[in-house]
Amino acid sequence: MSKTHEIAFLGLGVMGAPMAGHLARAGHKVTVWNRTASRAQSWLETYRALGLDVAVASSAAQAAASADVVLSCLGNDRDLAQVMLGDAGALAGALAAMRAGALYIDHTTVSPAIAMTIAEEAQARGVLAVDAPVSGGQAGAENGKLAIMCGGSDAAMARAEPVMQAYAARIVHIGDAGAGQGAKAVNQVCIAGVLAGLSEGVRLAQASGLDMDRVREAISGGAAQSWQMDNRWDTMAKGEFDFGFAIDWMRKDLAIALAQAKDSGLSLPVTALVDQFYAQVQAAGGNRQDTSALIRHLPEGRLPTGPSA
Repeated sequence: MSKTHEIAFLGLGVMGAPMAGHLARAGHKVTVWNRTASRAQSWLETYRALGLDVAVASSAAQAAASADVVLSCLGNDRDLAQVMLGDAGALAGALAAMRAGALYIDHTTVSPAIAMTIAEEAQARGVLAVDAPVSGGQAGAENGKLAIMCGGSDAAMARAEPVMQAYAARIVHIGDAGAGQGAKAVNQVCIAGVLAGLSEGVRLAQASGLDMDRVREAISGGAAQSWQMDNRWDTMAKGEFDFGFAIDWMRKDLAIALAQAKDSGLSLPVTALVDQFYAQVQAAGGNRQDTSALIRHLPEGRLPTGPSA
């Protein structure tokens, strides 16, 4: 990388922590902040042991004040507003601490509305802003292979792209502020539909008494192939869901997509149905399980007992 930055990274969850680590490895000076201080301290110890230039701030505003690039990866609209804009919605959060000419990149999946609000507030302060939700899950973040969909001005993207390359496999500028979040809603709708079909396919193969490995080998070479099949078929068949993107977060994202569709006068019946299936899995204790736990709403079925079955 030709240019290094003084970076603030806000939010060290399963996605943010490895993304901040990639930035530190790329040679940037990285100061982190996390609502749970112990997580930030653990991150600091890990990357300081590698001899990297890292630090922890006591507040999001403190982290942002000296940075020329601020990134965030938080939870939802409310979390983002509190951290960046302050509890009252006034410029009392981290955005107010940023200096004119700095760059803000938000990797949280939120509504296009809050992304556009932050972009407007950033512009008023002379700060460039990009809404840049990601896809690829925890593995993508850890391996530095995320797909990033971005909204913002050409000038903001020109500065943001070299920074994001530290953890990206693909970066696409969708359009103006909020467009990245709009594209992420489309992404989640597509994932929901694929997982619904995959769940039924796995259950059908099990109920038919088929060799699960051979079925996957056969159909993953044709039109049924998908990232979800390649990465989740085996674990879904085994009932393993203790990893990846939590159902709680998926339902948050689907709520954004459904609201976006309603505002556009569009019905998304499959997405709405899958969302209710996820609600059933949540009610059964699957809140923090991977989205592939959608299969849990389907019984395993009975094996065929004879020619007439």
